[in-house]
Amino acid sequence: MYSILLSAGWPIWPLLIISIIGLAIVIERSWYLRQIHVFPKGSLETAFTYANQLVSQKPLANEHITQLTQLSPASPLLACVLREKSSGNNAQSALEELQAIAQATWLKFDRYLGALATIATVAPLLGLFGTVVGMIEIFGSQGAINGAGSPQQLAHGISVALYNTAFGLLIAIPALAAWRALRAIANQRQRECEEFTRQLFKKLYPTESA
Repeated sequence: MYSILLSAGWPIWPLLIISIIGLAIVIERSWYLRQIHVFPKGSLETAFTYANQLVSQKPLANEHITQLTQLSPASPLLACVLREKSSGNNAQSALEELQAIAQATWLKFDRYLGALATIATVAPLLGLFGTVVGMIEIFGSQGAINGAGSPQQLAHGISVALYNTAFGLLIAIPALAAWRALRAIANQRQRECEEFTRQLFKKLYPTESA
């Protein structure tokens, strides 16, 4: 592998750097967007237990809501509804606060996905740049212009061109596939958050929800 990197010349190093960044993003997002991470075991049951307590006109301590907020990325949405109801705010006020927190939550779900999409777009261009550099090395040497270039120089220039093209595609294709998959997972988590929050809101504000 190291010999291939040496044969590809210096244009391969930017491709190698963005490939490492892309792999790190894929691993981090795959871990973050796991359902068990977004909705830990018992978090939904806890939220609806607190909701039943509020419906029964029993007071809910702020410490419980704070603890719920810190459980997972989706917990602030559930805690927001509980906090608004516990504070005696009406449905309209609760919706406004919920929308603000929802926007922050969706941004967390989408974090780094734009960078991964950029890597998928840029990688083939960097590969093409390496191809151009390889062609310049072939035709830019004085020996190649005079028709007396050595086979080693010619082979090196061709290897730089082909290795960079192949490596650029090798990065772009998985990065694009990973971006589409992670984008779909993020959308799924968003829909799940919206549904659970809607159910909780409907339970706490039955008249306004109807």
